[in-house]
Amino acid sequence: MCYASNYMPSWLFASLMSATFAALVSILAKVGMKGVDSNLATAIRTVIILVFAWGISIADGSIQSIAKLSTTNWVFLILSGVATGVSWLFYFRALDLTDATRVVPIDRLSLVLAVIMAVIFLHEKLTWATAAGSVLITFGVLVIALFSR
Repeated sequence: MCYASNYMPSWLFASLMSATFAALVSILAKVGMKGVDSNLATAIRTVIILVFAWGISIADGSIQSIAKLSTTNWVFLILSGVATGVSWLFYFRALDLTDATRVVPIDRLSLVLAVIMAVIFLHEKLTWATAAGSVLITFGVLVIALFSR
């Protein structure tokens, strides 16, 4: 389902689309949550995502491979789902408590945390560029979160 051209690798296109829609999440959620409890907002969003994701899986036929999932697949996909849910609950609560311009940068520290966890748990190689970029992102988040009021 990735539509990249000869000029852009599929992974880059998908990554840019992910970032674009992740940014839209913050803006749309902040507007949609006005006067709504953050847990209820998370529940409504989750139902939409559930229907959307299953619809795509059914439409593209990938649902047929569900029987091939191993116990390890199930355990880690379930844990990932729980982590997603907990993240959303805290994210929506934070959006309910303050401006998106304060919440979003701190939430994006997930990138740095994911790099650290990938190195520790997945034994991925940490390059100087990844380390330097992570440090710059961390400083950028701190500048935005602490000094942009």
